Amino acid sequence: MCNLPLTFKHYLIIGSMLFGMFFGAGNLIFPIHLGQLAGAHWVSAGIGFLLTGTLLPLLAIIAIAVTHSNGIYDLAKPIGSKYATFFMVMVCATLGPLFATPRTATTPFQIGFATHLTPSQQPMWLFIYSLIFFGITFWASRKPSGILNSIGKLLNPAFLALLAIIFIFAFTNPISKASTAPITSSAYQNGSVLNGFLQGYNTMDCIAGLLFGIAIITAIRSLGQTNAKDISMTTIKSGALGIGLEAIIYIGLVWLGATSLGSFKTSIDGGIAFNQIANHFLGTTGEILLAMMATLTCLTTAVGLSTSFSEALHLKFPSISYRTWLMIATGFSFIIANFGLDTIIAWSTPMLMFLYPLAITLIILSISSPLFKHDRRVYIWTTVFTIIPSILDAIASAPAIISKSAIAQSILKLDNFLPGASLGMDWLLPAAIGLIIGLAIHFIGELMGEKSTQQSLD
Repeated sequence: MCNLPLTFKHYLIIGSMLFGMFFGAGNLIFPIHLGQLAGAHWVSAGIGFLLTGTLLPLLAIIAIAVTHSNGIYDLAKPIGSKYATFFMVMVCATLGPLFATPRTATTPFQIGFATHLTPSQQPMWLFIYSLIFFGITFWASRKPSGILNSIGKLLNPAFLALLAIIFIFAFTNPISKASTAPITSSAYQNGSVLNGFLQGYNTMDCIAGLLFGIAIITAIRSLGQTNAKDISMTTIKSGALGIGLEAIIYIGLVWLGATSLGSFKTSIDGGIAFNQIANHFLGTTGEILLAMMATLTCLTTAVGLSTSFSEALHLKFPSISYRTWLMIATGFSFIIANFGLDTIIAWSTPMLMFLYPLAITLIILSISSPLFKHDRRVYIWTTVFTIIPSILDAIASAPAIISKSAIAQSILKLDNFLPGASLGMDWLLPAAIGLIIGLAIHFIGELMGEKSTQQSLD
């Protein structure tokens, strides 16, 4: 039982925290781009996007609550301590200096500045912009305080207010009809839900939920919740507010992207499209405000990601100081940011195609683990059968320099035997088989009087 009853205000506080953690300026670009690709099929594509962009992050936090985990390492530990370390490092690297943190600089640059520069000017100005951006990030992250959090609480509402203004203009005087928008990508002719699902990987919110979920659970416990069931219910109710708002914004952005095709061509990424839309409704003033707010909101996100990365790895590897991890996080983020947003997205895709199936199965196993008494064998069999097709998906979705190589093409011949390979979902059937095998071993063992093999989370 919970010690203290929670009021609507408490749910609103947690919901706001959930929204603030998961929604940033970078989350704007992917649904807009999705809308431009899906065109008239924007509704079905948006539904697929919501599954990975909103539902899975919520389930990730619930998984941590149900298992009483103290973070992603504890959550993955039933599979084995070495695997848990590997998975944690991969998630930290993805959310840290490899992809998510560099994107906090390239996204606002693309939204607010890139369209005003010639292609030859962009590298130099991106270098200057990212140098200042990550210099401030390092300085602010040395001794994280509540100042940036306070700034974030002011900037996020301001950013959403600007977005609301754009939505009002768009809804009252739409650029064109979304229902008649051209479907610019053939993949969305018949597979819009699935492709929307895969596009949701780019938000990285599912794996972010695994890493940051403990902060949400700690906040809920501080309000008087004590057992896993109460915490899970509070998370669901709060998530209905915070992530529900995020879902509404995502659908609005997908629609906005589809309607933009009435005046603009499909852009390379959603950052360019968002800049064009802001200019269409608010002119140069809208672009300037957008550039400033996107920069500041992404700066607070960069500080959060850098400190989380540094603290998590310093805790796991204490021989390396927090300051050293921070230098690694900001230094590598600066270097990778200068490859540009489109390059970062292209190279992050294979990593996400590898991590997401493992994250999805881990979340499902964790939530359902009481049904099979947390038996490690169910975790292990499911993960073993998931990891191989995940590697194949990662290779197949990599840039041509890897995916079209002779070695890669030889390896990818294995995909011919797996259904859904062309859609990036060939992990689904093997994962189900692994789960069935693990459950069969568990329940047969129970019938024979064998004790369940459990993994202590102490």
